[in-house]
Amino acid sequence: MDPVIIVGSGPVGLTLALALARQEVPSVILDEGPGKDEQRLARTVVLREDTAALIERLTGFPLSEAGFRWAGWRSMRRKQVMREVRFDAQGDDAEGATGAAGPDGQEGIAAPLHIAQHVLTGALRQALAGERLVKLAVDNRLDAVEQESSGVTAHTRGPKGTWWRGSYLVGCDGPRSTVRKLLDIRFPGRTAVERHAVAALRTELPWPDQALLHRVPPWRTTGPSAGEVTGRPLPDGVWRLDWLLPPGKDLVTPELLLTRIRETLAGWTEGPTPPYELLDTGVHTVHHRLARRWRVGRVFLAGDAAHLLGALGTQGLDEGLRDADNLAWKLALSWHHGPHEALLDSYQAERRAVVAARLRAADQALPLVRGGAGLRAVVPGSARGHDSLLTDGHLGRGALGAPGAYADSPLAPRHIEGEVPVDTPPGAPVIDVRVTAEDGSFVRLRDRLGRGALLVVLVAPGTGVWERKHWVTAGVMPRLAAAVTALPHPAELLVAESYPGAAAHTVLLVRPDGHLVTALSGVRPADLYAAAEATLGGPAKTEATAGSR
Repeated sequence: MDPVIIVGSGPVGLTLALALARQEVPSVILDEGPGKDEQRLARTVVLREDTAALIERLTGFPLSEAGFRWAGWRSMRRKQVMREVRFDAQGDDAEGATGAAGPDGQEGIAAPLHIAQHVLTGALRQALAGERLVKLAVDNRLDAVEQESSGVTAHTRGPKGTWWRGSYLVGCDGPRSTVRKLLDIRFPGRTAVERHAVAALRTELPWPDQALLHRVPPWRTTGPSAGEVTGRPLPDGVWRLDWLLPPGKDLVTPELLLTRIRETLAGWTEGPTPPYELLDTGVHTVHHRLARRWRVGRVFLAGDAAHLLGALGTQGLDEGLRDADNLAWKLALSWHHGPHEALLDSYQAERRAVVAARLRAADQALPLVRGGAGLRAVVPGSARGHDSLLTDGHLGRGALGAPGAYADSPLAPRHIEGEVPVDTPPGAPVIDVRVTAEDGSFVRLRDRLGRGALLVVLVAPGTGVWERKHWVTAGVMPRLAAAVTALPHPAELLVAESYPGAAAHTVLLVRPDGHLVTALSGVRPADLYAAAEATLGGPAKTEATAGSR
């Protein structure tokens, strides 16, 4: 069968290619450039815990050593500390407002990982270099796409331009996506929602390992440019600083940027401007757009080709990596076993709904957060509420930042009699607990994701202290093992000592991308089979049906 054609060699396209290769699906990446990335320290990304784990799982590259995990987060307004979050080694956080430390009832989260984008892309490219199932075709600019019932044909121009034949095609080619334009897919939304001046510099600040959001700093207290500044640490004493710019298209001159740097550093250190080394600068413009369709027959969109977001601290690349993770196992199943139309359709239904909800939340919050002093004077406590919204966006939680759940997915099983609640709602990402694998080794649950198999997790307290041979043939295990073997798709049986909110003998069914399908009270083969079949979108369709879209 023909490989999957991936257009674009940014982080999303490279991640998709690796994810497909892990499931024995070949791909060809069409790169219109030379296959190299410019090193820009002012262009960085913030990854949440699960997306960072995804990249490490695919590449084997220790991202934490190349990036920086914040030890804490603080937000300030004028001279007042509004909120502090401290991350511990387990990823839990303790949080307080106005400097008073203490838990606020929020769910514990892991420290975000801050990393230069070229380092992330370099790790992905290095992993691809030894991957036999991925071909990287540089200097190939797409200019035509044709599809029929059995596959896709793409034409590229350039020194190495030619025709390419594929089973599916995925456009990961950025905001100006050629794939999207060739398919005549509308990309409505808002232009220049926010603009930021950006600088990467090496210096010493009073908070060496904490990220900082400073709103209305005291050295800029009047006019529309009072704004806010964000500081995010990187390795080796490097910081990325972002200054929110007033609306408009005013030119950011070197003189203006140097003035911002000097006054910000002097203000934070409460003295003269400390020594600093300016490494890189730029202007980051945030747009909010959402493609009308993410699938047309055998062609899909992912990443910035499908959506643009990034206001109020949200992270567009993090969502793009989730696109790749969601789509990879669905394409792999269809590639190996024949088109599963409902499964392929669910990519748009799930991912577009999550991104649309995040865009709505940001668009609703923007007038409140950026509405000026008038609203703060009328609504008591609004400044603190605005700060909470911004913290959610930057730290990856709440409506603005938390990983999306697929509760209303067309793949969600209906009317499962034995379903029981656990701390993870159906459709949400599972919590990363220690499990015992089939060979008796102890691993993390996330380590078993991305292989194309469903995961069945039995919660069995006490098993961790016994060798596997003592309990694998005892109690409910033989019956559960037989039920897993009978599922309509390959599945791996794992055993956990505990899972948050789950009683003993609870059985979890987990998708290959780490989202919970259902939790069952005990071994219920019929319920488990029904849930697995629903997760696969039902029986496979024929080639003729697949091409009739």
